[in-house]
Amino acid sequence: MTEAAPIAVYLHWPYCARICPYCDFNVVRERGREAEKTTLVEAMVADLTTQAERLGPRRLASIFFGGGTPSLMDPDAAAALIQTARGLFAAADPLEVTLEANPTDAETARYQAFARAGINRLSLGVQSLEDDALRFLGRDHSAAEARRAIAAAQSVFGRVSIDLIYARPGQSAAAWRSELSTAIALGPEHISPYQLTIEADTAFGRAARRGALVPPPEETQEDLFDLTQNVLLDAGYDAYEVSNHARGEAARSTHNLHVWRGHEYIGVGPGAHGRLILGAARTATAAHRRIADYVSAVTQTGVGWTPPEALSAVEAAEERLLLALRTGEGAALSALAPLDLSERVASLAQDGFLTVSDDRIAATPRGRKVLDSVLRALLV
Repeated sequence: MTEAAPIAVYLHWPYCARICPYCDFNVVRERGREAEKTTLVEAMVADLTTQAERLGPRRLASIFFGGGTPSLMDPDAAAALIQTARGLFAAADPLEVTLEANPTDAETARYQAFARAGINRLSLGVQSLEDDALRFLGRDHSAAEARRAIAAAQSVFGRVSIDLIYARPGQSAAAWRSELSTAIALGPEHISPYQLTIEADTAFGRAARRGALVPPPEETQEDLFDLTQNVLLDAGYDAYEVSNHARGEAARSTHNLHVWRGHEYIGVGPGAHGRLILGAARTATAAHRRIADYVSAVTQTGVGWTPPEALSAVEAAEERLLLALRTGEGAALSALAPLDLSERVASLAQDGFLTVSDDRIAATPRGRKVLDSVLRALLV
C-alpha cells in the first residue's frame, strides 16, 4: 500500500502591534484583544484537529507560524498548537518549526520561551538595517534592535533567516550594496530580500495614487535585482528561489519548498490558505478573514473554511507553474501537461528565458529577472 503524501501545517496569527504601510496581509491591531486571542487559539486547535481527522494518517513535513506577528503570541499557545500537530501526525525528524518575528527588544526577550515551545527556526522581519529606511517602512524597531535580535536569535535557535526590503524610493545601488553586505556580515544562514511592492489597498498604495510615493524606475529595480543576486552569490548564498537565498541546502526553508513544489498543506487561522487533495481533486481552502467569523465557523462546522474550491486539471497545472518557476529546480513538464506549453516553452528557451532538461523547465537568471513577463507569455 502506498504511503500517503506528507503534509505541512501553516498557522496564521493575525495580530500586529502596528500595521506596516506596505502590508496587505490579513492583520489587525492586537491592542485590547486578550480574551479574543484565547478564544482564537482554542479555535485553531479545533480546526487543525478536524482537518487532520478528515485527511487520515500523514507524515508531518513542517510547521510554519506566519502572520501578522506570531512572536506576539503567548509561547504557551504556540506550544499547544505544535503539540497538537505532532499528536495528530507522525512527524519528520528533525521537524522544521518556523516562527516569524519582528526584531523589537520586547520580542527578543521571548526567544528562549519560544525555543522551549518547540520553535527551532526563526524568520526575522528585519526589513532594513538603516534607521531612516525603517521609519519610512513604518517599522517599530531600530537598526540597533535588529542587530541585537539577529545575534540573540542565533544564540537560541539553530536556524535564523532575515527578511529585507529593497528597491525603496531613492535607494542607490551603493547604499543597497552596503546594507546587504552588513546583513551578510551578521551571519544568518538564510536571507530573503524582497523588492518593495506597492499594493493597492495599503497606505503606500494610497500614497502612490496621490503621487506622494514614487517607486524607482523599472530599470533601477532590475539593476538592484542583479546586484542582489551577485552579492549574495559571491557571499555563498544560493538563490534557490527568486527572493530566497541560503548558505547550502540544509539552510533552505523546508516549509516553503514543500509549498513551492506543489505538495499539500493545511491552513489554520483567520485568512489562512491551504491546498489539500479532497476526493480526487486538488482543492483550495481559505479560512474566513474576520476573526469572529473564523471562530464561529469552527464552532459550527469544525473548520474555519469558506466553501473550498476544487481546482480543475488546468487550474492545478497553472498554479504548479506559477510556484515552480520561482524556484531554481523548476517543474516537471509532465506535471504541466494540461497546459500544452511545448511551443511557448521552446520559444522562451530559444530566447534565453527558460532551460529545458530531463523533462524539466526552469527559469534562467535572465528569465528570473522578468519572471512575471515569462509567466504571462506561458499562460496567455
